[in-house]
Amino acid sequence: MAFVTRQFVRSVSSSSTASASAKKIIIKHVTVIGGGLMGAGIAQVAAATGHTVMLVDQTEDILAKSRKGIEESLRKVAKKKFAENPKAGDEFVEKTLNSISTSTDAASVVHSTDLVVEAIVENLKVKNELFKRLDKFASEHTIFASNTSSLHITDIANATTRQDRFAGLHFFNPVPMMKLVEVIKTPMTSQKTVESLIDFSKALGKHPVSCKDTPGFIVNRLLVPYLMEAIRLHERGDASKEDIDTAMKLGAGYPMGPFELLDYVGLDTTKFIIDGWHEMDAKNPLFQPSLSLNKLVAENKLGKKTGEGYYKYK
Repeated sequence: MAFVTRQFVRSVSSSSTASASAKKIIIKHVTVIGGGLMGAGIAQVAAATGHTVMLVDQTEDILAKSRKGIEESLRKVAKKKFAENPKAGDEFVEKTLNSISTSTDAASVVHSTDLVVEAIVENLKVKNELFKRLDKFASEHTIFASNTSSLHITDIANATTRQDRFAGLHFFNPVPMMKLVEVIKTPMTSQKTVESLIDFSKALGKHPVSCKDTPGFIVNRLLVPYLMEAIRLHERGDASKEDIDTAMKLGAGYPMGPFELLDYVGLDTTKFIIDGWHEMDAKNPLFQPSLSLNKLVAENKLGKKTGEGYYKYK
């Protein structure tokens, strides 16, 4: 009887250990790599929701600009959120900023973080080099995530030894305003990692959706072919860009027409995405490049940010 009891205790103990190891990671400490618009936005919303944030970029100048941008954004949020209590708004801004530290050395700050979110240039080689290096210094429990909008998460994860703790975490610009986050699962990503990232997204006040590691995930996989088809419609002379924009706003209820959106996003961004997809699957009719888009990008007419794209801006 004593033998049976010992076996039972061992069995329960073993099951408890397995259950504990499968528990979701509660993300409290976040390291964001990249101080651009996306990285700064992710850092802001994480800090504003009680997380400790380390923001990393290559130079102190970049980080100073990022911090200034975060403070300006926070003050806008505070003005609206604490309209009746300006003092509380000031305290909110100060508390959030105090939760963000900065560094130019990613490897030296990832040892105690729960999550590393990368939001750097859309270049697979650069991302692989970054994650391969950080993999050596980060804690075993640390989850790695990329904010890429166009590259395969699997290709980035393969640079590390933690494929089960690697996923896509795709935010939308501007991060403080946009509610959606796409959580991307590769064939190797563990369910524990996915659930931890879903919980983290909810803690940020976002609405997460999950998707397999397919080109463009959900939003861009539907959006970019739609934008490209609008361009082709115009290139064939079937309708003017003005009428196409008006038709989609009034007929489909979209807040912006496709050409307005192309110019807002940046024509170089759309070209980069479609060129990457075309390289992966040249026979797919949805992934075919556009002559007019290529021409505008070659002329540095990239949309609103350069003053001209499909439309001219004063």
